[in-house]
Amino acid sequence: MGRSLSLAAYLAYARGTPRAFAPPSIARPAGELIWAHAADGSRADALVQLAERLAQQRPGLRMLLTSSGDLQRDRQIEDPVIWQIVPQDSVADAEAFLKHWTPDLCLWTGGNVLPALICSADTLGIPLYLVDAEEHMLIRPGWRWFPDLPKALYSKFSVIMVRSAAAARELRRIGTGSTEVTVTGPFQEGTVALPYNQSDHDELSALLRGRHVWLAAMAQPDELPTILEAHRRVSKFAHRALLVIVPDDITESDAFRKQLEAGDWRHVIWSDGELPEETTQILLADTTGELGLWYLLATVTFMGSSLFLDQTGRDPNEPVAHGSAVLYGPNVSRYVSRYSRYAAAGAACVVQDADTLAAAVQRLIAPDEAAMMAHAAWDVASQSAAVTDQILDLVQDTLDVLEAKT
Repeated sequence: MGRSLSLAAYLAYARGTPRAFAPPSIARPAGELIWAHAADGSRADALVQLAERLAQQRPGLRMLLTSSGDLQRDRQIEDPVIWQIVPQDSVADAEAFLKHWTPDLCLWTGGNVLPALICSADTLGIPLYLVDAEEHMLIRPGWRWFPDLPKALYSKFSVIMVRSAAAARELRRIGTGSTEVTVTGPFQEGTVALPYNQSDHDELSALLRGRHVWLAAMAQPDELPTILEAHRRVSKFAHRALLVIVPDDITESDAFRKQLEAGDWRHVIWSDGELPEETTQILLADTTGELGLWYLLATVTFMGSSLFLDQTGRDPNEPVAHGSAVLYGPNVSRYVSRYSRYAAAGAACVVQDADTLAAAVQRLIAPDEAAMMAHAAWDVASQSAAVTDQILDLVQDTLDVLEAKT
């Protein structure tokens, strides 16, 4: 397309902004480096999972994940991801940022695009892809002084994937030059099934046939009294119900044992090689690496580490991947975007105490109720699978082309 006076004016303004970017202490890693920008926490989660999948297929690949400074980092970010704050939108900062990192390509999610950064990347020949674009993120407030800037800017992206038809209509109104706009749906983190021992599953399924099984996963010792009181009430409603408890920290299993013994619960200890009998009320699953087994056996899962203020929750994608309905406490800040997504679809339910936990379990141990909730959760989790695969293929194809040129 022809020269954009608005874009030229914006970049002239951006050149006057003093440089603030200081090269980070982390050197640019050797090998393939994808630069991905997260507009929010949900997209950051999806990008981290994308990086992990790519690194499995392309050993040595790393992802430079950028975000605004106010995006909370509640999770520990590890290889293959390097998380950095995106620089301010000045030409000097953009050039210094790109000189330091020299990414092979850019995945920009959502919108709120920074023109100086994108134009600098385009000048360097870095392939630019806008994915999961949303209508309300396409125009920044300050752009009203630069009328044809959006068209010039979005024309620099080789591929644009949008979340909705409304975003596609807005981009058609703006104009994107020759860049094609595709409606893909939301780009969100998906589920990954955990491994399990098939023979253990078959044996326990036969032993527990006809019994209601619910799971308290990643539980803390201070949550156990609430969980046990809930199970006491559930057992009055379904007297053959079995509760499986998985401690968050296996080294604290003795504390769980002592509470079960003090409460005179009929229980078995999985690490001792014990199997539940007809009268067993609780199974303490005090081993590592077997959560997939318990998620599969349980109709309902309460995700622990979530009842009290000093807790931050555990990953709801795990039970969802195995078809278990999800309950959780009010303190899940570490995974709030995931829980919110499932709760909005009626696929997860928050509980506050023994009363609400017992009531929710009683409702969901009915097979049809649990199946409806688990199905809703699976629908939410699988919505973005095709989108993720599209982005994965796009990145793979681009890197293959770049590799062939070297």
